Amino acid sequence: MAQNKNSNHHHLEKKEISICWLRRDLRLEDNAALYHALKGSHPVLLLFIFDKHILDKLENKKDARVTFIYQTLESLQGKLIQKNTSLIVKYGIPEKVWAEVLKTYNVKAVYTNHDYEPYATRRDDTLAEFLRSEGIIFHSFKDQVIFEKSEIVKADQKPYTVFTPYFKVWNNKLNDFYLKPYPSEKYIHNFFPTHKLSFPTLEEMGFELSSQQFPTLNFEEKLASYEKKRDYPAADATTHIGLHLRFGTVSIRKAAAKAIAHNAEKWLSELAWRDFYMMILWHFPHITNKAFKPAYDNIKWRNNEAEFKAWCEGKTGYPLVDAGMRQLNQTGFMHNRIRMVVASFLCKHLLIDWRWGEAYFADKLLDYELASNVGGWQWACGSGNDAAPYFRVFNPELQLKKFDSKMEYVFKWAPAYKLAILPIPIVEHTFARDRVLKEFKKALA
Repeated sequence: MAQNKNSNHHHLEKKEISICWLRRDLRLEDNAALYHALKGSHPVLLLFIFDKHILDKLENKKDARVTFIYQTLESLQGKLIQKNTSLIVKYGIPEKVWAEVLKTYNVKAVYTNHDYEPYATRRDDTLAEFLRSEGIIFHSFKDQVIFEKSEIVKADQKPYTVFTPYFKVWNNKLNDFYLKPYPSEKYIHNFFPTHKLSFPTLEEMGFELSSQQFPTLNFEEKLASYEKKRDYPAADATTHIGLHLRFGTVSIRKAAAKAIAHNAEKWLSELAWRDFYMMILWHFPHITNKAFKPAYDNIKWRNNEAEFKAWCEGKTGYPLVDAGMRQLNQTGFMHNRIRMVVASFLCKHLLIDWRWGEAYFADKLLDYELASNVGGWQWACGSGNDAAPYFRVFNPELQLKKFDSKMEYVFKWAPAYKLAILPIPIVEHTFARDRVLKEFKKALA
């Protein structure tokens, strides 16, 4: 009897199927690749790979993002089991994992959503070629942005490199067609029926469960007052949706549709910035480690390690900078206005290479997103797209007076400032400003 059951199981495994490979789109609803897979001619299995190439670079073995992905996959698995199917979860190097999967299943087509990061595009190109050699079709779709690659270009077909004219075209082109959700849940019956497949544990992958709290997806209630309150960090008036957009636990189409429904034009433009930076990264992949404006690679950075450490730990003697860095270190989140202040401070006041700051944020931010993080850091440094002119140096004290005049945000994250004994700032503002202007002028001459 057992023998029979086994061969029956084996027979099922060799049935022709499609695989939908999840990466940054961890949801079953309104998912482009999943929708197209389920509408295709074969039953579908979902696959997620914990990529060793990516995980091996993470030094913190309690990285909260790994926990977030893991818990999200467990929740997806619960939904799939109710539909009599299962998620395949593997840990390894994608090429090897795919070779294993093809041995186990009779795969006819693979569906996935585009990823615009340099490593991801190389990985996908290699996989597409490998699958083609095995007679398997590789389909990839736009899913994590509203407009991608060359969908928004200038009259001469070149990419925009300044946000304002880009946003104008982006906004004019935006209509219901681009916001329409993919009704993947209508085709749920096309999943491949299988028993529950086991996951590798976090421990097997060399990680531990993080106790970090993750933001919930109640962004809608913040939209009405977003524009008015978004610059005041103590108000906590931003949506914290970054993490969910980063891993695709919410669809960008849903987010944009809600922005329009609430007339949240400013918030909609923030979503457009995200599209803009992904488009820039796609066209100019070198910006991950080189300045968008090449002259900025001539800057002689001071890169003082003790000062960098003080910045990382929130011990600069500038209340707003210190509060921001401590909020980041404790929660994996930092308020957007404060991100600009601390980034400008590192590059301009301390003359430390923006790449150092970018890497630190990459390590700490729950919503870390390569395109936006590089874009934001280069913007703050002056070397990027649409960046403020280099002679505009944020004054952290004026920013404090303007956006946290009662020090509520500062006292929450850097309570030592409540005591009258204030730390001595590691650099004086006017001196730092003169120094950076001299240095930048020399480099850009």
